[in-house]
Amino acid sequence: MHPIDWFIISAYLTWVIYDGLKRSKDTDGVQGYFLAGRSLPWWAVGLSVMATQMSAITLVGTTGQGYDDGMRFVQFYFGLPVAMILLSVTLVPFFYRANVFTAYEYLERRFDARTRAAAGLLFLISRGLGVGVVLSAPAVVLSIVLGWNLAFTALVIGVPTTLYTMFGGVQAVTWADVKQMVVILGGMAAAVAVLILGIPDGVGVGEALHVAGATGRLTTIDFSLDFTETYTFWSGLVGGTFLMLGYFGCDQSQVQRYLTAQSVDAGRRSLLMSAFWKIPLQAMILLTGVLVFVFYLFHEPPMLFNPAHEDGVRAGARAAEFTQLETRFHTAFEDRRDAAEQMIAARRLSDEAAVTRARGRFVETQAEVANIRDRAVDLVRAVSGDTAYTDVNYVFPTFITSRVPVGLVGLLIAAVMAAAMSSIAAELNALSATSVMDFYRRHVRPDATDSHYLFASKLATAFWGVFGTAFALYATNLGSLIEVVNRVGSYFYGSLLGVFILAIAVPRTTANGAFWGLLAGMTVVWAVEMTSEISFIWYNVIGAVAVVVVGLALSLLSRSPART
Repeated sequence: MHPIDWFIISAYLTWVIYDGLKRSKDTDGVQGYFLAGRSLPWWAVGLSVMATQMSAITLVGTTGQGYDDGMRFVQFYFGLPVAMILLSVTLVPFFYRANVFTAYEYLERRFDARTRAAAGLLFLISRGLGVGVVLSAPAVVLSIVLGWNLAFTALVIGVPTTLYTMFGGVQAVTWADVKQMVVILGGMAAAVAVLILGIPDGVGVGEALHVAGATGRLTTIDFSLDFTETYTFWSGLVGGTFLMLGYFGCDQSQVQRYLTAQSVDAGRRSLLMSAFWKIPLQAMILLTGVLVFVFYLFHEPPMLFNPAHEDGVRAGARAAEFTQLETRFHTAFEDRRDAAEQMIAARRLSDEAAVTRARGRFVETQAEVANIRDRAVDLVRAVSGDTAYTDVNYVFPTFITSRVPVGLVGLLIAAVMAAAMSSIAAELNALSATSVMDFYRRHVRPDATDSHYLFASKLATAFWGVFGTAFALYATNLGSLIEVVNRVGSYFYGSLLGVFILAIAVPRTTANGAFWGLLAGMTVVWAVEMTSEISFIWYNVIGAVAVVVVGLALSLLSRSPART
């Protein structure tokens, strides 16, 4: 990598870390450390809410998803506006006026300590794993760019992020998120410009996208009611609404964002910012992945984007087979490029018969390219023994490092790293808040000083930083990272949402009903996951409904009144 790129990366990371440490002066107590004294402006909180989601996973995983599967993933967010409006009317004023540090603190007031502890524990497990998934995305990038060991790259990002979060608190997290959004948008705009300029002279952007559309990559809406399919209109609208209600309404990493706002109205506006802007931003990033696919229609891509085991395959007993696949891949690419050019030429002539023939040939050649790639992946898995080997998360990093001009490489890598550091910091701060306020202060040291809890909070941040870094080494091989992070969350969010529905909307719910309903919800989700092919996005609906049904039934059978 060019020294200019190194300078850009170093300058940006230095700025972020310095600013985070500088803000530690405002964190001399847990109120400032976790809630920033409820003093942050709505626009900063809103950008922080969006930035917590738009991590390095968004840049690496979503672009890879767009390259591999097209625009269908945007349906995943169709429930987001509905969820944000509902939360702005209900939970934002509710939590803000309850004057709590964590969402789970209220559950003890409404039910009992068991329910608070169970909900807090589910959050700690889900977010602790989530930190590892978020951290794994930039580790993938650096492992390619620098040729470093994946474990070392995870430490390079995880250690400094943990340190500045320990000292800076939520103030540092929020203002780092603001910087992150600026750099992400600037980096993505630069990537789109490079991709468009990379389309051959004489080929329009619309013409190139039309070719990509022949593979189904521009198909956005699927109205089929198939519970095994993750990306449909109905799964996004119904399952996505429950997922987003659970994430933004019951996940401490998001609740804590709007608890730092200056007022209830500021908290509401911060959520509504995501309601209006998240889907267009997600569509833009998916479209970037589609444009990478378009770019590689005219410029030969590597047969495999993840070179992790390539040297071992070339040196092994099946090296000749791998070389033969490379030769076939080159020929298939040339055939596909020729078919794409024929399709464009036929479309210009408005010759529908010729367009149909060219489209058919293009689809056939694209299937051949995909088939060869699949065979190469199978070969790598067989030779290396790495059955989880995948390369969807390596598509965009490979494009950055091999096709982007000097200077922009540094900007894009800085965007990926900064996105990861900001999102990880937000999660670590929330994990620390729940660990200390819901467990340590509640059950271990209820009468300690504020300075003691602040010290304990910093130690908790360090612990979760180590845990997340360790899990990151496993998460990189779980498939598309953007799917992984939402799959992990979907195991928990529906059940958490269900217990909050019982707490707020069902006055007759008893403490026993809420606690056993929460456990029943998690059990039902586990059983569905183990025995069916239902898509994970529906786990959010299943978990919430199971908790409400079981919790209400047990409450009606119980004679003990609910605590108010």
